[in-house]
Amino acid sequence: MLDTMIVGLNVIFFKELEVGLYSAITIFIMGKMLDIFFEGINFAKIVYIISEKYEDIAKEVGDRIKRGSTSLNGKGMYKKKDKNVLMCVASRNEVRDIRKIVKEIDKNAFVVISNAREVFGEGFKEE
Repeated sequence: MLDTMIVGLNVIFFKELEVGLYSAITIFIMGKMLDIFFEGINFAKIVYIISEKYEDIAKEVGDRIKRGSTSLNGKGMYKKKDKNVLMCVASRNEVRDIRKIVKEIDKNAFVVISNAREVFGEGFKEE
């Protein structure tokens, strides 16, 4: 917020839109560089898949991408039905393939893809 105020005031007082744009770009790039410095570049993704065909999806992900997955018990609160939620942690490159597999098996699956800052364990970074 403070950076935004400073850039905005700079544009208002000096009447230089270009300086404000360059400042905003620089602030954005510096923020990304700090993230990389402190957290690294090995981000992973968490894919949550809610589907009646979760077992088929898990098998295909394991066979084709060589990624394990975990079935979590859940309950849909709208219809009050028990659901299985398939959770799979994958690299950014593998998410595209997982999405493709899910679409092939169940076009009506509900998929949520989230960022994972650090992942430790088999197939990922070891501590």
